[in-house]
Amino acid sequence: MLFVISGPSGAGKTSIIRELFKNIPGLAFSVSATTRKQREGETQGKDYYFLTLQEFKDKMDRGEFVEYEEVFGNYYGTLKSEVEKYLNGSKHLIFDIDVNGALSIKKIYPEAVTVFIDVPVEELIKRLKSRNTESAEEIEKRASRIKLEIDKKPKFDQVVDNTDGIEKAVNEIKEIINKYTKG
Repeated sequence: MLFVISGPSGAGKTSIIRELFKNIPGLAFSVSATTRKQREGETQGKDYYFLTLQEFKDKMDRGEFVEYEEVFGNYYGTLKSEVEKYLNGSKHLIFDIDVNGALSIKKIYPEAVTVFIDVPVEELIKRLKSRNTESAEEIEKRASRIKLEIDKKPKFDQVVDNTDGIEKAVNEIKEIINKYTKG
């Protein structure tokens, strides 16, 4: 199965996914490619495939992406090879991608289960500021995109609220995964 976890920046996608891996055996992480700078603590090939702009565009030209998008001046995408190595395997693939990418995955793989992580706008902005990983200008850009992403929430298979602590959201997503993997 393919499980696509998505939502606006600051919704807690990455933190939720980390917890899911601690609790559910048989999961694999779909490592996305990006042209953005590697952040402290991130590992090449584990968190992202960090590519130069030219490398990314070459892969685009060769049709190597399932989906890709330019977000805030950087490209992000899911490599076909990343999905294909798990499609017929024994592990369930988890994606941590933006809203448009999630909807693109759903078009190509209709069996994929899309989960929107929902958080009120004010809380999202507060979280972005507290991360201290983006400049004030970058936070403003991300904030302007939040409404566009929230408007696409009805297109998702499942919506999980992550306002009242990550544990509740993780438990809801565990139930969703169990529902689809255990029949």
